[in-house]
Amino acid sequence: MSKPLILVTNDDGVTAPGIKMLVEIAEELGEVVVVAPDSPQSGMGHAITLNTPLRIHKTRAFPDLQAYECSGTPVDCVKLARHVVTKDRKVDLCVSGINHGSNAAINIIYSGTMSAAMEASLEGIPSIGFSLLDYRYEADFAAARGHIKMIMEHVLKNGLSKGSLLNVNIPKLPTEEIKGIKICRQADARWQETFAEATDPRGQKYYWLTGSFVNDDPGTDTDVQALEEGYISIVPSHHDLTNYEALKHSSLKELED
Repeated sequence: MSKPLILVTNDDGVTAPGIKMLVEIAEELGEVVVVAPDSPQSGMGHAITLNTPLRIHKTRAFPDLQAYECSGTPVDCVKLARHVVTKDRKVDLCVSGINHGSNAAINIIYSGTMSAAMEASLEGIPSIGFSLLDYRYEADFAAARGHIKMIMEHVLKNGLSKGSLLNVNIPKLPTEEIKGIKICRQADARWQETFAEATDPRGQKYYWLTGSFVNDDPGTDTDVQALEEGYISIVPSHHDLTNYEALKHSSLKELED
């Protein structure tokens, strides 16, 4: 039997340490194709490039693989991977990451890592986004290696429902301190944002986004809670943003003819 075809991408750039670990694991499970940004693209969400041409080139980061760096966003990478690089082949799994930093709770909305996985899911490809709660370049991804491989194996074997993807977040802990995995819901948490104001050498004001993460969700079944307790959190996600509960009771129905 032929090996499964696994697409690997990220938003931290093709040379980031996180994607190297993900590629190593993917190579143990199947044939690997890499298409990732040629520079960091964190926080790009589901942005796509419309007004400038996209370019992809073979990358030196993975010389022994079919691997490319792309001038566009993480979502551009997946689109080019699907419609150019693997256009005549079936991709069995897309994995994105391993991201440097959390994509739990509301972070999924802003995340290039998760948007790349979501784009693949829109193409009908079972997809997983992996993130580690450590923003340092020197972050140690090894502690979760076994768990990451197990999750990928599970999805390759069992698949995911159409349009679904997994948002996997990993606590910053040594191997022996990770307690296991919890399937969770997304916490109702948010960023409380502020803008630091300063003046450049030419006397012009500029602003730098900063802030703090606020979790007012009291639930014990959330991704944020699981991570705080030392568990890897998995949130089954999808692209459908319809508020189905509101559809049942919405006053907006008064607007219907």
